[in-house]
Amino acid sequence: MVKVSTYNNQVDKSALLEQHTVLVKRIAYHLLARLPASVLVDDLIQSGMIGLFEAANNFDNTKGASFETFAGIRIRGAMLDEMRRGDWTPRSVHKNSRMVSEAIKQLEAQLGRDVTDVEVAEKLGLSLNKYHQILSEVSTGKILGIDELGVSEDALKLDETCYGDDPYQSIENSTFKKGLVECISTLPEREALVLSLYYDEELNLREIGQVLDVSESRVSQIHSQAMHRLKARMQSWQN
Repeated sequence: MVKVSTYNNQVDKSALLEQHTVLVKRIAYHLLARLPASVLVDDLIQSGMIGLFEAANNFDNTKGASFETFAGIRIRGAMLDEMRRGDWTPRSVHKNSRMVSEAIKQLEAQLGRDVTDVEVAEKLGLSLNKYHQILSEVSTGKILGIDELGVSEDALKLDETCYGDDPYQSIENSTFKKGLVECISTLPEREALVLSLYYDEELNLREIGQVLDVSESRVSQIHSQAMHRLKARMQSWQN
């Protein structure tokens, strides 16, 4: 494929990188809102700039996506890859995350409906406060988001033209995306709203808390439970 001619010019590429630096910073601060305090925004921005550079080198305008959309995927992916390489997540957090997803899966299969915080806590033999604590730890102790389900956070906004040259992979990703969107539509109203505000409107946890009139920590818990519910319901897609 022939790439956009302006991106083949080094001067134009430099201008492109400078123009989209603000996009790197915006994504960095959006991710920072759900990462441990030990993670520095400068580290996210540094890895994001690498993703932006790669996007500028590889962008193909014949795929139908705008450069900003294409770059956003690469920038966020570069940041997430860097965080995962750091491996700062305690094993107990991974264990608790799997435990919560499995409990939700078993209860919903048994009851045939959405399960509540109280029911999941009882299933795990925990107090409600302890269960909420686990949700908060999972949310801030690891990058728990749409990407954990096997697709980019941008998957909810993009069409299959953004997935690359492999037509089979494009079809698979498109089908998965449709399944994911349908699954999100079945979530309890508040959980679906939090995901919409976070991924579509790109509000941070504090801003979502203001919309819902709840604390930032409560938004974190709702987001975490929504993701665990999605992981439980989308498990067949991940096998």
